[in-house]
Amino acid sequence: MNYNAIQDAFFKLKSNRLFELFVIFIIIVSALEIGAKTYQLPDTAVTFTQFLDLFITLFFLVEITIRFIAEPEKKQFFKSGWNIFDTLVVVISLIPISDSEMALLARLVRVFRVLRMVSVIPELRILINSLIKALPQLGYVMLLMFIIFYIYAAIGSFLFNTINPVLWGNIAISMLTLFRVMTFEDWTDVQYETMEVYPYSWIFYLSFIFFTAFAFLNMVIGIVVNVMEEEHAKARAEEHEGEPTIVDLHSEIKELKQMIVELQKKQ
Repeated sequence: MNYNAIQDAFFKLKSNRLFELFVIFIIIVSALEIGAKTYQLPDTAVTFTQFLDLFITLFFLVEITIRFIAEPEKKQFFKSGWNIFDTLVVVISLIPISDSEMALLARLVRVFRVLRMVSVIPELRILINSLIKALPQLGYVMLLMFIIFYIYAAIGSFLFNTINPVLWGNIAISMLTLFRVMTFEDWTDVQYETMEVYPYSWIFYLSFIFFTAFAFLNMVIGIVVNVMEEEHAKARAEEHEGEPTIVDLHSEIKELKQMIVELQKKQ
């Protein structure tokens, strides 16, 4: 069997739905095995988890090898960030857990094997890619939110410092207090305390909640949803790449009509 035949066989195996489901199953087992190690286990269970960890590590090594060989263009394989992530996780997982200065790193990397679920399931990849691509736009929203936080924290520190210096002692502590208000963590206790001195201080809290918890949160959701729609459209376009579009069909029909008209004129 030559290399091309092996590559074709591995490509079919990689694209096989049952193989993909089995890989997901192994990732779930890996997650459960990691969770089981956080408990006090009997010696037999510890031995079993060690053999299971070895099997999972070897399986992931074989799986990433199959994906690499199945790739027609090897350079394209490492242009994908997910492939690089999977390769690093697999390679570092080969470090022995015991009797090694890298044991802690090996244990931590084994935890990240659960993230391989993201690289295997396309829908999860779209979600993560959408979040990453939305970060530049979210950065401006976060900057505007910081400005609002800073203004309200300064006002709160000036007005409420004498009422409760623990919550409003300086601008940094005031920003932490405002974060508590924004997340609705017993924020009414903070409000009622200042309302005893400033009865209209509820305006301060309600306006802040409106700007942060409602307006900015909806901005963030809108940006992420918009980017997700673009990613889904891109994924659908890649899936149907090479297939004729409606525009192409219309143009072909138009050309056929012109040819029929010309033939009729010649007759």
